[in-house]
Amino acid sequence: MHSHVGRLGAAGLAAMLLAPLSHAQVTTVEQVQDKELATLKAELAAQRELVNKLMLELQAQQAKIERIEDRRDTPQPALADAVALPPRANDLLLSEQRGTGGQNNGAPAVAVNNAPANQQARPPSTPGPIGGPAPAQPGARGPAQAQQTNATRNERDQRPPEVAPLFEAPGVLTPRGKYILEPSMQFGYSSSNRVALVGYTVIPALLIGLVDVREVKRNTFTGALTARTGLNNRMEVEVKLPYVYRSDATVSREIFTGTAVERVFETRGKAIGDVEVAGRYQLNNGGPDKPYYIGGLRYKSTTGRSPFEVVTDCQTRCIGDNVTGTGLPLSLPTGSGFHSLQGSLTWLFPSDPAVFFGNISYLHNFKQSGITRLVRNGEREPLGELAPGGIIGFNFGMGLALNEKASLSLGYDHSTVARMKQNGITVPGSVRTQLGTLLLGYSYRLSDKRSLNVAVGAGVTRDTPDVSLTVRVPFSF
Repeated sequence: MHSHVGRLGAAGLAAMLLAPLSHAQVTTVEQVQDKELATLKAELAAQRELVNKLMLELQAQQAKIERIEDRRDTPQPALADAVALPPRANDLLLSEQRGTGGQNNGAPAVAVNNAPANQQARPPSTPGPIGGPAPAQPGARGPAQAQQTNATRNERDQRPPEVAPLFEAPGVLTPRGKYILEPSMQFGYSSSNRVALVGYTVIPALLIGLVDVREVKRNTFTGALTARTGLNNRMEVEVKLPYVYRSDATVSREIFTGTAVERVFETRGKAIGDVEVAGRYQLNNGGPDKPYYIGGLRYKSTTGRSPFEVVTDCQTRCIGDNVTGTGLPLSLPTGSGFHSLQGSLTWLFPSDPAVFFGNISYLHNFKQSGITRLVRNGEREPLGELAPGGIIGFNFGMGLALNEKASLSLGYDHSTVARMKQNGITVPGSVRTQLGTLLLGYSYRLSDKRSLNVAVGAGVTRDTPDVSLTVRVPFSF
């Protein structure tokens, strides 16, 4: 009994002695766990702060990319902005800038989008910071604005890229709501020599008669004001108002006179030219490595001074055996005197980093009846019905972007002019004429709404002007 009581007492004493020690151990474990939990919370807070910072930077970069995409219809940003973007954004920006040219006729630069036409090019929106409200993003848009912007971008992605302009018709259409006002100046110079033998030969070395030698120098200045606007992103209309100044100098010997003295016949003319109205429509949705097709229709009026309204240096008949005078006009015409209608088809093929382009056209001159020519003594010489020959033309070339502001184009233009008919009969001496010109064009963007376009042409056939120089400064509104 006493031994049992003793064991119980010893056990109770041991329990009393071990209880504080066990409580101390439990307290130490809880403290360690609390400390570790606090450390984990601190690390989580630091990581959350870092993630939030990265999300803010990512949203800022996304806003910059969105602004770049929204400015696709304006000149491209500087290359320094591209360096500041993440690698994916750099690739996107560089792919937009290659092969787009600088500006064509002042129209905003349009980059070729590698995404399909019905797919939005903007990257998906990034979520807000973890554990907090999403901060306001620069350039954030409401749903209605975003939908309108996406629709505009999809339409713009379907438009062809731009090249430095070489020819009369621009390759890129004016976007809807945009207006282009394009003053231009064109200079052309040509010279020709003609030798005519009027008589007969006894032997090849002996001529009995006259030798008619004429050397003609022609200078033509054409100032024009062109206005165009886009009815939608696929169609534009254009009006061109030209003013022409011409001067000719002819060194010749008067026909059917016995003198050997050469004379210089100078004449000039200046007046409004033939006003033109044109429309162009994009026929398909092109894309990278897919061609764009643009149809055009141009009408040329007879507002300029007609060749049949200027006085000709003839005192009697100018056609026939009794010719008196040089047969040259005393003042030069500034128009063709015939109504014309031209249909054309233009194609553009983007192939990074270049853009290939070409055009085929046909110009029909409408015939006129009852035409008379005014001679020097005030009389009218009847000419009857005149039907100028039609003109078949084609051209092709390549455009290359040098940087985000400048572009260069090379091309060739060729036209075939058919023979002219009078009263249903081909005019004697009228032949089919071939006109070929090599062209070099350069474009530089001066500002967001203004650019400078220069094109130089060199004639490669005898009937083509020796040199032509065209300067355009389009303004966009």
